[in-house]
Amino acid sequence: MLTRIRNANMVKHQIVQIPATKMSKAIATILKEEGFIEDLETYTENSYEYLLISLKYKGQSREPVICKIERVSKPGLRVYANAKKLPKVLDNLGIAIISTSKGVMTNLKAKELGIGGEVLCYIW
Repeated sequence: MLTRIRNANMVKHQIVQIPATKMSKAIATILKEEGFIEDLETYTENSYEYLLISLKYKGQSREPVICKIERVSKPGLRVYANAKKLPKVLDNLGIAIISTSKGVMTNLKAKELGIGGEVLCYIW
């Protein structure tokens, strides 16, 4: 999912189609709430569910709002952080998406609740 968004951002596409899973829906919802994407839609085609994500750009030159999106925890090397050591992304100008026992959330929300989890990605 992150690679599809990154690639579409680099070539300045308006819409990205991603297979819908619980995790990708949760991440896309966070991106919409934080203002990194414009809109989020789900649709079904041939019994498969997809997410349509409208990317956000600024200005006449269409500068992408998402400067960098970086995967942290990978299948070969999982990265976990407890509540005291949650990552700060660019002094809280960016966000880290954390998968916790209470669901997928940003690092700031996890810090408020005092819980840690798996660090999925950094976005700024």
